[in-house]
Amino acid sequence: MGRLRTGLPDLDLILGGGLEPGSLVILAGAPGTGKTILAQQICFANATPEHKALYYTTLSEPHTKLVRHLEPFDFFKPEALGKSVDFIHLGELVAEAGEAGLDPVVTEVVQKCFEARPAVVVIDSAKALRDFVGEHELRTALYDLASRVAHTEALLLLVGEYTSHEIEGGVEFSLADGIVQLAYEPHEPVDRRWLRVVKLRGGDHLVGKHSFRIGQAGFEVFPRLETLAPNGAVAADGPVASGVPRLDELMGGGIRAGEATVVLGPSGAGKTILGLRFAAEGLEAGERCLYVSFQETADQLINKAASFGWDMAKARESGQLAIHYVPVGELDLDTIAAAVRRELGKGSVRRVVVDSLAELVFAAREAERFPAYSRSLVGWIRAAGASVLITSETTTLGPMTEPIGGLSFLFHNVILLRYLEIGSELRRALNVIKMRTSNHDKGVFEYVIDKHGLAIKDRLEGVTGVLGWSALRSKS
Repeated sequence: MGRLRTGLPDLDLILGGGLEPGSLVILAGAPGTGKTILAQQICFANATPEHKALYYTTLSEPHTKLVRHLEPFDFFKPEALGKSVDFIHLGELVAEAGEAGLDPVVTEVVQKCFEARPAVVVIDSAKALRDFVGEHELRTALYDLASRVAHTEALLLLVGEYTSHEIEGGVEFSLADGIVQLAYEPHEPVDRRWLRVVKLRGGDHLVGKHSFRIGQAGFEVFPRLETLAPNGAVAADGPVASGVPRLDELMGGGIRAGEATVVLGPSGAGKTILGLRFAAEGLEAGERCLYVSFQETADQLINKAASFGWDMAKARESGQLAIHYVPVGELDLDTIAAAVRRELGKGSVRRVVVDSLAELVFAAREAERFPAYSRSLVGWIRAAGASVLITSETTTLGPMTEPIGGLSFLFHNVILLRYLEIGSELRRALNVIKMRTSNHDKGVFEYVIDKHGLAIKDRLEGVTGVLGWSALRSKS
């Protein structure tokens, strides 16, 4: 028999394909982390009239209240109640636990399993059983329950408000085949939820914390990007026009297909304009493009492009251009990565713009994780055969010391935009700092932003001190 799917493809991915029929799995976490919703979603995804889902409650909320809380979710099927999903209250059997201990509970569940041959059996909350018997009795009862239910090939889910300390030493967890921990933690600018597979016998699961959110669809899980590997690689070769011919000349023929380029510069220097032009050039060549934005919505980007004469509206309507806008409330590394993977998975994406890396850093709040995440994100895009242009904001004043957080090694090409004060006038300058595949021009060039976009002018002669603290001055 194959693995039992949870109804959540990305959770199945994290679990190495799903959960083993006949196994004992514990969903553990503090109140409010979403354990009950996840358990119910698994039930409705697998229940059929032939193989039901049995949802046992101990001393939790009444069934009418449970059902009322289920109604807003898309996975809830009211017609399934009583036909393929049964809610059964164990309260009286648990409360009457005396000399017989939990034997009446075990007998009830096992008997139902052999009669109905269910796909899934849930006990919520299993932790409440601790209030009525000791550790030895609990271990014996759970061992008896798990071993007998396993003969029916039913998945046994225990749901409980267990702490991390209890997970480390509780008798339930030593018997469990799988442990999935759910958590809700403060995380500025918004709180976040995550799950971790602590234990999974016989499975090759993905490690680490995986973000999830709960919405109308129920659970939506976002696998941790660093734990995923692209499925093969698409070969890419040849030059990729940036949309700014003079820039391509400075870059010795331009960007090569499949390369990663970062554009650094302060606010207002034209990074987004360069990103839009890069995408517009691809659209004009018939390529499919993805634009990930953290500052401007899709409509705002379309309007900005139109102000320079680049019509992106039709491409967006036809699906040739995908714009993924990430509002502040959804700044989570793995939700961003999931959106990128989803578009890349559709195939034929040849250009990706991420605007900008600064917001990704802000979203991460995980300095130790960010280099590995960035490497994985760039790797996924390049494996899909796409060229990626990423913007990153620098300070307007003062020296720029590693403005991309020491991640320049990730990029084949580094382009720097900046402000210069020349003759008491604020002007803009561009230079190509790094290229791995070309002998690029090392000069500093003035550029302007006009009605056609970014236009590179003449080389700036006789200037020095651009990269450091010293003042810009002419040679004598």
